[in-house]
Amino acid sequence: MSGANRGARRAVLPRGAWTNTLHAEWTKLRTLPGVWWTLVALAGLTAAVGAAVTGSVDTANCASPAGCMEDTPKLALSGVRLGQVAAVAVGVLAVGGEYTTGTIAATLAAVPRRAAVLAAKAAVVAGAVAAAGTAGVLASLAAGRSLLPGNGFTAANGYPPLSPLDGPTARAAAGTVLYLVLVALLSLGVGTALREPAAAITAVLALLWLVPVVTRLTASAVWQDRLDKVAPMPAGLAGLATRDLDRLPIGPWAGLGVLAGYAAAALLAGGAVFAARDA
Repeated sequence: MSGANRGARRAVLPRGAWTNTLHAEWTKLRTLPGVWWTLVALAGLTAAVGAAVTGSVDTANCASPAGCMEDTPKLALSGVRLGQVAAVAVGVLAVGGEYTTGTIAATLAAVPRRAAVLAAKAAVVAGAVAAAGTAGVLASLAAGRSLLPGNGFTAANGYPPLSPLDGPTARAAAGTVLYLVLVALLSLGVGTALREPAAAITAVLALLWLVPVVTRLTASAVWQDRLDKVAPMPAGLAGLATRDLDRLPIGPWAGLGVLAGYAAAALLAGGAVFAARDA
């Protein structure tokens, strides 16, 4: 790599250039083919799957409705398990799309400082996924509020109507949105390192789903708890829980912290590879 290229990568952004870089990355993301549909799918899958799961659970098989001890906010938000696939796609495509089309060279010609490019991509991906995730979460809670009373989960039986204004439900809702954002940022980091969208999406989905599969095959409850504490998806999804928190392998915020660590590591690794190679 020439000294001129290294110097260009270290160049300091002129005043106001950060805003321009953000605007450019937002323009590229929103005009990327399929991204809008992917964001709609994120919100739609989260709400639709959550509604389907919620509608399939009732109190009929419990000794008493109150005895079901169902975590109704977590039940309503369970669609995030499938909705996260769309978040993975958005994160990977935000950078992988440029490598596929070859426009990454133009991006780096306009903004030589690669850390700024990756930071701007992270910001717009986080914002877009947060908006879509919020829509999906609110729709999930609305569906749960409508479906749960008909299945025996009423206030009289100890299950108050779902509301984003309720403390535990609000925390679970915020945790769900944050989970989706962190998954997207993790995907952005992996996509930056691998450059190939299909390979990056496969790698992230394997990372998210492999440990839960292994956990189900593990007979030892001790090892199941250990794996759930350190694996990105089981730890991150602890953020959805609102009751019996002391029985969880890891607490909601601590679990999201584990996922945030994976996302940060992926972004740092992706940034290091991004800075070290040619476009």
